[in-house]
Amino acid sequence: MCGINGIALSSRSRRQLDVRVLERMRDVITHRGPDDEGVFVDGRVGLGHRRLSIVDVAAGHQPMTNEDGSLHIIYNGEIYNHADFRESLEARGHVYRTHCDTETILHLYEEEGVRCVERLRGMFAFAIWDAKRRELFIARDRLGVKPLYYVHADDGSLYFASEIKALLEARAVAPEVNFKALPDYLANHATSGEGTLFRGVERLLPGHTLLWRDGQVQIEKYWDVTFAPDADEEHGRRTDGEYIEEWAELFRTSVRLRLMADVPLGMFLSGGIDSSAIAAVMSGMVSSPVKTFSVAFAEREANELEYARLVARTFGTDHHEILITPEEFFRALPRLVWHEDEPLAHPSSVALYFVSRLAAQHVKVVLTGEGSDELLAGYERYRKTIYNLALGARYHKWAGASLRRAVQSRIESLPSKSEVRRKLSRTFLCLSPQIESIYFDNFAVFGRTMQRDLLTGEAQERTGALDPYADVRRHLETTDARTLLNKLLYADTKTYLQELLMKQDQMSMAASIESRVPFLDHKLVEFTSRLPERLKLRGWTTKYILRRSMKGVLPEAILKRSKMGFPVPVGSWFRGPFRSVIDEYVLDERATGRGLFDQTFVRDLVGRHQSGAEDHTERLWSLVNFEMWMRQFIDGEVAHAAQLAPAESALMI
Repeated sequence: MCGINGIALSSRSRRQLDVRVLERMRDVITHRGPDDEGVFVDGRVGLGHRRLSIVDVAAGHQPMTNEDGSLHIIYNGEIYNHADFRESLEARGHVYRTHCDTETILHLYEEEGVRCVERLRGMFAFAIWDAKRRELFIARDRLGVKPLYYVHADDGSLYFASEIKALLEARAVAPEVNFKALPDYLANHATSGEGTLFRGVERLLPGHTLLWRDGQVQIEKYWDVTFAPDADEEHGRRTDGEYIEEWAELFRTSVRLRLMADVPLGMFLSGGIDSSAIAAVMSGMVSSPVKTFSVAFAEREANELEYARLVARTFGTDHHEILITPEEFFRALPRLVWHEDEPLAHPSSVALYFVSRLAAQHVKVVLTGEGSDELLAGYERYRKTIYNLALGARYHKWAGASLRRAVQSRIESLPSKSEVRRKLSRTFLCLSPQIESIYFDNFAVFGRTMQRDLLTGEAQERTGALDPYADVRRHLETTDARTLLNKLLYADTKTYLQELLMKQDQMSMAASIESRVPFLDHKLVEFTSRLPERLKLRGWTTKYILRRSMKGVLPEAILKRSKMGFPVPVGSWFRGPFRSVIDEYVLDERATGRGLFDQTFVRDLVGRHQSGAEDHTERLWSLVNFEMWMRQFIDGEVAHAAQLAPAESALMI
């Protein structure tokens, strides 16, 4: 796990490469690699690197070169199968000087060129400068575990880095809002495609490569998730038991591969089935107790420690916990927005930062459970969408318009605080049985209709009234998945999962530790995507194959738990002692003076939430974070946020 950055100036650029700029880009992300640093310059091309030493700690300095000095690489990530290639590469005459996976990438590139990425199993973002061809080759891993942002300037020059702040440090772009991405952010927690909230800053998509040659950029996709069933499934030749056995073995292999390290490692344990499964498998592969780390809040509704403790006792882990107070939560928030580069999509990012700091006191690598929900239909919204669309089609066919209006009117007449009203209002009884309303608007933060009320006329002109669901809709339409469930899983893998992975990367790297995600091993993903749907979602049971593979291994209380996500009581905090956060970042004249959000609508939203009549936690969180981000990056207060002292230690148990 490291931080990378680079500049490639085209022949049309009037700039001269300044090594001090490279160093500033590199050092603004020192938290990604506090162990070592390096810079390489070849004429108008420069590479920078910050290292967090995990494998071959003594060697492995970057930028690293090949035998004849014609190739230079900077790399962030881990290649778990790198040792598999060493013998054959040495037999072809390649000379190794380290035991690092970095060197294997270089030698594979020498042998296979840009196709080398297809051989790599792991998480990565790397750049190789080929001095002979005068080409810069950049690649990102298949699922997008490691980040890579870039600016392709008007003069053809390319700037790239692990974090956006490094691009701003190089003045590759001016820090300006990308208003075309604002509807996407407001609807979906974060931007869903190539674009970011910074105008001119793009992200290299997962499973893609970028080739730069004197100003010209060529981007290609080398991998994608496919759902085409295998021949055995088509002809019904495999039993559920056979599928479960093979899936469990692939999962065990994925966990074992991610134990590759020359430094101490542990794992984040929430007490949910995903992290518990990792703990179960991992505990049988190491000689000493697994170090596990959990985080919670004092409020009962936001405290799952009893389940984490149950798993820790079951597998005899060396368990550590941390409790966060709301004061610590909000004190840390500005600095974490700086680390994220964009508004924090979820309040759980703050908790992730605190548990990362706790882990960093004991280990340098952690395993985490991200990805299971998007592979195995773990979110309730999948089941709700499928059932609502199916039942809604029958209901609208059977019930006349007058009856449907009467039912809807009766539901709307229920008390505003009624839980029954809240739930029924989001079903086919009140919504049109179309994916637009049942799925997109129903689960958006600010849906398309609500955005018309939220955004001022001026803001709507600046955003261009773009479809906030465009990226998600495109993925639903382009996948080879045949069923609605698999289409939804594909779209979330390409969009929502990316938010979670960036949260995981940025918050763990803020504490200078590496996080690894066993559920996103690409061979496991390829097998899982092709599974019969009944092994993902069976009736009311989510993640069916995971639960079956862990039966008799995990405690029944864990196997039968319904998904909670990671509860953070920020909604009640906004109603109580921390109303001042809303006053400062939503209602203050500095926020209202931007002219983006309709103040009558916003004040009404705040009032309904604070009275307890309705729950608008997600929406208020989105507005708070957007304003905090605006002040730091757009108004120029980023230096102040970066220098804020980390929050004082929370309560460790």
